[in-house]
Amino acid sequence: MQVEFREYNPFDLWIWLEFATVPSPMEKDYIEELFNSWFYLGKLGGFDAENLQVQETGVDISYMDYDDRETDSTLMALMHNQGDFDYQGTWGRCWFDLGTSDAIALDVLINALKQLSKEYVHIERLIIGGENEDWPTKSRQDSLFYESQDNGRVG
Repeated sequence: MQVEFREYNPFDLWIWLEFATVPSPMEKDYIEELFNSWFYLGKLGGFDAENLQVQETGVDISYMDYDDRETDSTLMALMHNQGDFDYQGTWGRCWFDLGTSDAIALDVLINALKQLSKEYVHIERLIIGGENEDWPTKSRQDSLFYESQDNGRVG
């Protein structure tokens, strides 16, 4: 799976997937479940790079002291909104407002998509940001709140 980055605006971000073939309904379910899970982790603050106490401890975490005060002292790193997944031929896309979540969220998504591509749904290319010339998007940033109420994912 090739990974590309285009123009990146975390508050108005399209993520594009190019599949090897037109994805089946089951393959679409796998993709959408992965993105929904990733978004919910982000909405709950799971991608807060200021609080990686376990990671920073290293390999031996037996009997590690976890500092709850450190968790409370960091700024919230929350994703705000997710659009519906769209498909057109061998392409899929989804819109996100990543809010204040940290870039570690993208690493987690890329890692998960790489494994999904190896085992379940062959993904040729992942494109983060920008727009495809043959499948234009409209910016959602200006009308975010009103559109998000319609799809039930208010931030």
